[in-house]
Amino acid sequence: MLHGGVIYRHIVLTTSKVLKDIFYNHPELLGVLMQCGVKCLDDFFSTVRGRKLKGGYIVVLQTHGRNGQYNPHLHIIATSGGMDEATQRWVHLNYLPYPMLHKKWQWYLLEMLKEELDTEQVEQIVDKCYKRYPKGFVANVQKGDVPGRYKSLAKYLAKYVVSPPISVRRIDDYDGEMVPYHYRSHKTERVEQETVGVYIFIGRMIQHVLPKGFKRIRYFGVQATKTFEKLKEIIQQAMAKVTGVVKGAIKVIAKKNYRERYKESSGSDPFVCPRCRSQMNIWKVWHPDYGVIYDELEEMKKGKYEWKGKDAIAKESNGRAIRSPTKKVQLPLFGVWNEASY
Repeated sequence: MLHGGVIYRHIVLTTSKVLKDIFYNHPELLGVLMQCGVKCLDDFFSTVRGRKLKGGYIVVLQTHGRNGQYNPHLHIIATSGGMDEATQRWVHLNYLPYPMLHKKWQWYLLEMLKEELDTEQVEQIVDKCYKRYPKGFVANVQKGDVPGRYKSLAKYLAKYVVSPPISVRRIDDYDGEMVPYHYRSHKTERVEQETVGVYIFIGRMIQHVLPKGFKRIRYFGVQATKTFEKLKEIIQQAMAKVTGVVKGAIKVIAKKNYRERYKESSGSDPFVCPRCRSQMNIWKVWHPDYGVIYDELEEMKKGKYEWKGKDAIAKESNGRAIRSPTKKVQLPLFGVWNEASY
């Protein structure tokens, strides 16, 4: 679920290789890692703006690097800004100081490990990370390579969720004992080749199998299901005022429905009667291969237009709201509704 017209950023929060054994031995921390990334970005946005903001995040956990070894990190599609909880207004952030994000991500991640695993060994590892990485952990913000439409962005995210650590096409050969394969290295940006024993190769693959029921992709903040529709209009109105191109971000283009696409291609409105020019509603949809795929009468029989309870509010086609009685009623699909007939 994405807000049409909203500007998003693709942020990658990485972990140090010093920490990979901790996450490997404690897979229960992977869910905490995702929450930690959200807390870090909320704090980051709030610090930049100077007031408390709550952003929206689609967090995808990836546990493997390009060579198949264990390397847990987060891919986050984040809104470029957040909701001001005090004024209930959306605040757009055009500029983000990324060096600050590196330091904040390091602090949130290491403090989370100290809190979750209160041992002397973890304490030593944390101190080592602070000394080894004085500028913080890597937090990449992709520029220009994230597709902007719903469908392409969904495909882009899906490859991090359903794709294996190494695709079959990257396995060059197999002689029963050794497995040579290739990958593009992040460090050299060149295609590297590696050959390992078959059991080592299998081990590199199965170590990325997550615990049963673990959700690799999660929604937080204003992207959460409970608040998405509630804040949708507020965010879209704020984003409509943003002009120009935001560096390092993409703007999601709102998906058009059938009626809008038909009007663009033909110049006529399929929901307006060509004879009397009055508004029409869909009654039945028929497909030449599949037959009837939608029948309004069947939907009415299922109770599509029924409400229960004295406080239920039913809206008519002319936009006027009326209060329904305690008994079940069926609202008319066509025509004008008046209080006398009601």
